[in-house]
Amino acid sequence: MPIDQNKLKEKNIDFSKILDKVRVFAPATVANMICGFDILGFAVDEPGDEVKMYRVAEPGVRIRSIQGDDGRLPMDADRNTVSACVKMLLDDLGILQDIGVEIELIKHMPIGSGLGSSSASTVAGLFAINTLLGNPLTKEELMPYCVEGERLACGHGHADNVAPALMGGVTLVRGGEELDIVKLPAPKELYAGIVFPQVDVPTRDARQLIKEKVLLKDAVTQWGNIAGVVAGLFTEDYELLGRSMHDIIIEPSRAILIPEFYAMKEIALSSGALSFGISGSGPSVVAVTKGREVAESVTRKIQEHLSTNGIDSYRYVSAVNVEGPKVLPFND
Repeated sequence: MPIDQNKLKEKNIDFSKILDKVRVFAPATVANMICGFDILGFAVDEPGDEVKMYRVAEPGVRIRSIQGDDGRLPMDADRNTVSACVKMLLDDLGILQDIGVEIELIKHMPIGSGLGSSSASTVAGLFAINTLLGNPLTKEELMPYCVEGERLACGHGHADNVAPALMGGVTLVRGGEELDIVKLPAPKELYAGIVFPQVDVPTRDARQLIKEKVLLKDAVTQWGNIAGVVAGLFTEDYELLGRSMHDIIIEPSRAILIPEFYAMKEIALSSGALSFGISGSGPSVVAVTKGREVAESVTRKIQEHLSTNGIDSYRYVSAVNVEGPKVLPFND
């Protein structure tokens, strides 16, 4: 899915219709869906990130403020993934020197949570600038810029977070150099019970633990699991989803970075979860359930277990978010 700059410059931006301001929310995501490393993911209702974008007289893109990041994110517009991607898009449209925007980034989700924090911010920013301009681009045309944001954030331009955050629902990333994003159905009773333990697992470190080579028999098992997940989504076969959402390749390496992982997994599966695993690179974990009630019960029990072991945590329960980013009313 390369960026066709010539095609973008052919888009006519009506400056008289550009909005003065826009406020956008983009959702967190559960990347990998346990067994689909770098290719599967789904969006959730909460948490997520928010961007407020304002049109200003002075040309260029600037960060006005960042909230909720504990001072960890750069204010430099060329280094912050949100503003850098907005600048890239405006440049490709040929209007970077003709328009000025200022950005307020509100982080409602922790950095390094394994819930797609950087992708939610980037998606919110790109969706906001597209809305401000009158929606000249489709979501598919915004996707390469979202992927570039991931490359800037963690050095690897993968789409398993940005695809569901932008498109909503469950997505499959097929292909290598040219992205092919496939939307998959989301069963209505499919819920995620997410627990984010307060431990630090940097994405780069988590990726370095992954084996470069796997046994063919393990690969065949994993392929079968991924195929089972896709089939289960189409047929709304929750038992098949539960049997299929197992990771024998990535989880064994990454689980060692997450305290009490296997204890949490035992709690989840014995309490009715369909499956349990790591969300993205961790440390967040996810219990996939049929229905909200089981997800609520599982996350509560896991959080209680972590607390008795001296580990603070956040918990979230959500159905699959099929909408993706959305425009919010201003509250000021």
